Amino acid sequence: MISETAKIGINVRLGENVVIEDNVVIGDNVVIGHNVVIRKDTVIGEGCVIGDNTVLGKKPFKASASATTDEKELPPLVLGKYVTIGANCVIYRGAVLHDFVFVGDLASIREDVEIGEYTIVGRGVAVENKTKIGKYVKIETNAYITAISTIEDYCFIAPNVTFTNDNFLGRTEERKKYFKGPTLKKGARIGASSTILPGIVIAEDTLIAAGSVVTKDTNPRKIYMGVPAREYKDVPPEQLLENQLYYKG
Repeated sequence: MISETAKIGINVRLGENVVIEDNVVIGDNVVIGHNVVIRKDTVIGEGCVIGDNTVLGKKPFKASASATTDEKELPPLVLGKYVTIGANCVIYRGAVLHDFVFVGDLASIREDVEIGEYTIVGRGVAVENKTKIGKYVKIETNAYITAISTIEDYCFIAPNVTFTNDNFLGRTEERKKYFKGPTLKKGARIGASSTILPGIVIAEDTLIAAGSVVTKDTNPRKIYMGVPAREYKDVPPEQLLENQLYYKG
Protein backbone atom coordinates (compact mmCIF):
# COMPACT_ATOMS: atom_id res chain seq x y z
CA MET A 1 0.00 0.00 0.00
CA ILE A 2 1.36 3.41 -1.00
CA SER A 3 -0.51 6.55 -0.02
CA GLU A 4 -1.40 8.99 -2.78
CA THR A 5 0.12 11.79 -0.66
CA ALA A 6 3.54 10.13 -0.39
CA LYS A 7 6.36 11.76 -2.35
CA ILE A 8 8.81 9.25 -3.78
CA GLY A 9 11.98 10.25 -5.60
CA ILE A 10 13.56 8.75 -8.70
CA ASN A 11 15.23 5.34 -8.87
CA VAL A 12 13.60 4.14 -5.63
CA ARG A 13 13.44 0.33 -5.29
CA LEU A 14 10.56 -1.10 -3.26
CA GLY A 15 10.33 -4.69 -2.01
CA GLU A 16 7.18 -6.77 -1.71
CA ASN A 17 4.39 -5.83 0.74
CA VAL A 18 5.75 -2.36 1.53
CA VAL A 19 3.38 0.04 3.33
CA ILE A 20 3.97 3.78 2.88
CA GLU A 21 1.54 6.02 4.76
CA ASP A 22 0.40 9.62 4.23
CA ASN A 23 2.87 12.44 3.63
CA VAL A 24 5.97 10.25 3.65
CA VAL A 25 8.89 11.78 1.72
CA ILE A 26 11.47 9.46 0.17
CA GLY A 27 14.54 10.83 -1.61
CA ASP A 28 16.23 9.55 -4.75
CA ASN A 29 18.07 6.22 -5.01
CA VAL A 30 16.56 4.69 -1.87
CA VAL A 31 16.32 0.90 -1.45
CA ILE A 32 13.49 -0.45 0.69
CA GLY A 33 13.28 -4.16 1.53
CA HIS A 34 10.32 -6.52 1.83
CA ASN A 35 7.52 -5.99 4.39
CA VAL A 36 8.75 -2.55 5.46
CA VAL A 37 6.21 -0.23 7.13
CA ILE A 38 6.83 3.52 6.85
CA ARG A 39 4.46 5.51 9.07
CA LYS A 40 3.02 8.87 8.15
CA ASP A 41 5.19 11.98 7.75
CA THR A 42 8.49 10.06 7.84
CA VAL A 43 11.32 11.68 5.85
CA ILE A 44 13.96 9.46 4.24
CA GLY A 45 16.98 11.10 2.62
CA GLU A 46 18.60 10.11 -0.65
CA GLY A 47 20.63 6.93 -0.89
CA CYS A 48 19.20 5.29 2.23
CA VAL A 49 18.86 1.51 2.52
CA ILE A 50 16.08 0.00 4.65
CA GLY A 51 16.21 -3.71 5.51
CA ASP A 52 13.37 -6.23 5.45
CA ASN A 53 10.60 -6.17 8.08
CA THR A 54 11.63 -2.80 9.53
CA VAL A 55 9.17 -0.25 10.92
CA LEU A 56 9.97 3.45 10.52
CA GLY A 57 8.16 6.26 12.34
CA LYS A 58 6.35 4.15 14.93
CA LYS A 59 4.51 6.09 17.61
CA PRO A 60 5.43 5.04 21.17
CA PHE A 61 2.95 3.17 23.31
CA LYS A 62 2.91 4.47 26.88
CA ALA A 63 2.77 1.81 29.58
CA SER A 64 0.63 2.82 32.55
CA ALA A 65 3.66 2.63 34.86
CA SER A 66 6.16 4.34 32.54
CA ALA A 67 7.94 7.31 34.12
CA THR A 68 9.96 8.45 31.09
CA THR A 69 7.50 8.25 28.17
CA ASP A 70 5.58 11.49 27.55
CA GLU A 71 2.19 11.70 25.92
CA LYS A 72 2.75 14.43 23.31
CA GLU A 73 2.70 15.10 19.60
CA LEU A 74 6.04 14.10 18.13
CA PRO A 75 7.73 15.47 15.02
CA PRO A 76 8.30 13.05 12.11
CA LEU A 77 11.14 10.57 12.00
CA VAL A 78 13.92 12.00 9.84
CA LEU A 79 16.67 9.94 8.22
CA GLY A 80 19.52 11.89 6.63
CA LYS A 81 21.36 10.95 3.46
CA TYR A 82 22.85 7.48 3.00
CA VAL A 83 21.54 6.08 6.27
CA THR A 84 21.46 2.27 6.45
CA ILE A 85 18.84 0.53 8.60
CA GLY A 86 19.11 -3.24 9.01
CA ALA A 87 16.40 -5.88 9.04
CA ASN A 88 13.75 -6.11 11.78
CA CYS A 89 14.51 -2.68 13.26
CA VAL A 90 12.03 -0.31 14.86
CA ILE A 91 12.83 3.40 14.62
CA TYR A 92 10.32 5.66 16.36
CA ARG A 93 8.68 8.89 15.32
CA GLY A 94 10.52 11.86 16.81
CA ALA A 95 14.02 10.46 16.18
CA VAL A 96 16.61 12.10 13.92
CA LEU A 97 19.41 10.07 12.34
CA HIS A 98 21.94 12.22 10.51
CA ASP A 99 23.87 11.38 7.33
CA PHE A 100 25.70 8.05 7.01
CA VAL A 101 24.39 6.55 10.26
CA PHE A 102 24.41 2.73 10.22
CA VAL A 103 21.92 0.72 12.29
CA GLY A 104 22.35 -3.06 12.57
CA ASP A 105 19.63 -5.71 12.46
CA LEU A 106 17.13 -5.96 15.34
CA ALA A 107 17.97 -2.55 16.80
CA SER A 108 15.40 -0.27 18.43
CA ILE A 109 15.69 3.52 18.53
CA ARG A 110 13.08 5.43 20.52
CA GLU A 111 11.53 8.90 20.21
CA ASP A 112 13.40 12.11 21.09
CA VAL A 113 16.70 10.54 20.05
CA GLU A 114 19.31 12.27 17.89
CA ILE A 115 22.23 10.38 16.35
CA GLY A 116 25.14 12.16 14.68
CA GLU A 117 26.89 11.53 11.38
CA TYR A 118 28.76 8.28 10.73
CA THR A 119 27.70 6.69 14.01
CA ILE A 120 27.21 2.90 14.11
CA VAL A 121 24.44 1.38 16.20
CA GLY A 122 25.09 -2.36 16.36
CA ARG A 123 22.92 -5.44 16.11
CA GLY A 124 20.27 -5.70 18.81
CA VAL A 125 21.13 -2.36 20.45
CA ALA A 126 18.33 -0.55 22.29
CA VAL A 127 18.50 3.24 22.44
CA GLU A 128 15.81 4.59 24.76
CA ASN A 129 14.06 7.95 24.55
CA LYS A 130 15.45 11.44 25.26
CA THR A 131 18.99 10.40 24.36
CA LYS A 132 21.56 12.28 22.31
CA ILE A 133 24.40 10.49 20.53
CA GLY A 134 27.20 12.33 18.74
CA LYS A 135 29.08 11.62 15.53
CA TYR A 136 31.58 8.82 14.84
CA VAL A 137 30.29 6.83 17.82
CA LYS A 138 30.33 3.03 17.79
CA ILE A 139 27.82 1.10 19.89
CA GLU A 140 28.31 -2.65 19.60
CA THR A 141 25.97 -5.65 19.76
CA ASN A 142 23.26 -5.81 22.44
CA ALA A 143 24.30 -2.67 24.33
CA TYR A 144 21.51 -0.98 26.28
CA ILE A 145 21.42 2.83 26.23
CA THR A 146 18.86 3.94 28.80
CA ALA A 147 16.59 6.97 28.56
CA ILE A 148 17.98 10.47 29.18
CA SER A 149 21.58 9.59 28.31
CA THR A 150 24.23 11.61 26.44
CA ILE A 151 27.04 10.14 24.35
CA GLU A 152 29.44 12.65 22.81
CA ASP A 153 31.53 12.27 19.64
CA TYR A 154 33.98 9.40 19.05
CA CYS A 155 32.84 7.26 21.98
CA PHE A 156 33.11 3.47 21.87
CA ILE A 157 30.65 1.17 23.66
CA ALA A 158 31.43 -2.55 23.60
CA PRO A 159 28.88 -5.42 23.51
CA ASN A 160 26.41 -5.90 26.38
CA VAL A 161 27.19 -2.60 28.11
CA THR A 162 24.30 -1.43 30.29
CA PHE A 163 23.40 2.17 31.09
CA THR A 164 21.02 2.83 34.02
CA ASN A 165 18.95 5.86 35.03
CA ASP A 166 17.06 5.01 38.23
CA ASN A 167 18.88 4.70 41.56
CA PHE A 168 15.58 3.86 43.26
CA LEU A 169 14.89 0.78 41.08
CA GLY A 170 11.29 1.70 40.44
CA ARG A 171 10.32 2.49 44.05
CA THR A 172 8.92 5.78 45.47
CA GLU A 173 7.58 8.76 43.56
CA GLU A 174 10.68 10.72 44.57
CA ARG A 175 12.74 8.79 42.02
CA LYS A 176 11.08 10.72 39.20
CA LYS A 177 12.94 13.87 40.26
CA TYR A 178 16.31 12.23 39.66
CA PHE A 179 15.99 10.21 36.45
CA LYS A 180 19.20 10.68 34.48
CA GLY A 181 21.25 8.35 32.36
CA PRO A 182 25.05 8.49 32.09
CA THR A 183 26.97 11.14 30.17
CA LEU A 184 29.95 10.00 28.10
CA LYS A 185 32.32 12.80 27.17
CA LYS A 186 34.20 12.83 23.87
CA GLY A 187 36.32 9.78 23.19
CA ALA A 188 35.23 7.78 26.23
CA ARG A 189 35.42 3.99 25.84
CA ILE A 190 33.40 1.39 27.74
CA GLY A 191 34.49 -2.27 27.85
CA ALA A 192 32.21 -5.25 27.33
CA SER A 193 29.50 -6.05 29.89
CA SER A 194 30.22 -2.97 32.02
CA THR A 195 27.43 -1.21 33.91
CA ILE A 196 27.24 2.57 34.31
CA LEU A 197 25.09 3.84 37.18
CA PRO A 198 22.57 6.70 36.83
CA GLY A 199 23.86 10.22 36.24
CA ILE A 200 27.52 9.20 36.12
CA VAL A 201 29.83 11.35 33.98
CA ILE A 202 32.55 9.46 32.13
CA ALA A 203 35.24 12.05 31.34
CA GLU A 204 37.00 12.61 28.01
CA ASP A 205 39.17 9.71 26.85
CA THR A 206 38.35 7.62 29.94
CA LEU A 207 38.67 3.87 29.41
CA ILE A 208 36.41 1.58 31.46
CA ALA A 209 37.70 -2.00 31.53
CA ALA A 210 35.40 -4.92 30.71
CA GLY A 211 33.03 -6.07 33.42
CA SER A 212 33.35 -2.93 35.55
CA VAL A 213 30.58 -1.23 37.53
CA VAL A 214 31.02 2.54 37.47
CA THR A 215 29.58 4.22 40.58
CA LYS A 216 31.42 7.58 40.53
CA ASP A 217 32.39 10.21 37.97
CA THR A 218 35.76 9.62 36.34
CA ASN A 219 38.81 11.73 35.58
CA PRO A 220 39.96 12.37 31.99
CA ARG A 221 42.47 10.07 30.26
CA LYS A 222 42.45 7.46 33.01
CA ILE A 223 41.74 3.72 32.98
CA TYR A 224 39.17 2.44 35.48
CA MET A 225 38.47 -1.17 36.34
CA GLY A 226 36.73 -3.34 38.92
CA VAL A 227 33.53 -3.58 40.96
CA PRO A 228 33.17 -0.82 41.91
CA ALA A 229 35.45 0.70 39.30
CA ARG A 230 38.57 2.45 40.60
CA GLU A 231 41.24 4.48 38.85
CA TYR A 232 44.05 2.20 37.69
CA LYS A 233 46.51 4.16 35.51
CA ASP A 234 46.79 6.64 32.64
CA VAL A 235 45.49 5.80 29.19
CA PRO A 236 48.64 5.17 27.06
CA PRO A 237 49.47 8.15 24.80
CA GLU A 238 49.16 6.04 21.64
CA GLN A 239 45.52 5.27 22.56
CA LEU A 240 44.44 8.86 23.15
CA LEU A 241 41.81 10.12 20.71
CA GLU A 242 43.96 13.03 19.56
CA ASN A 243 46.60 10.56 18.32
CA GLN A 244 44.25 8.49 16.12
CA LEU A 245 44.45 8.84 12.34
CA TYR A 246 40.65 8.85 12.00
CA TYR A 247 40.13 11.72 14.45
CA LYS A 248 38.94 14.87 12.70
CA GLY A 249 38.99 17.22 15.68
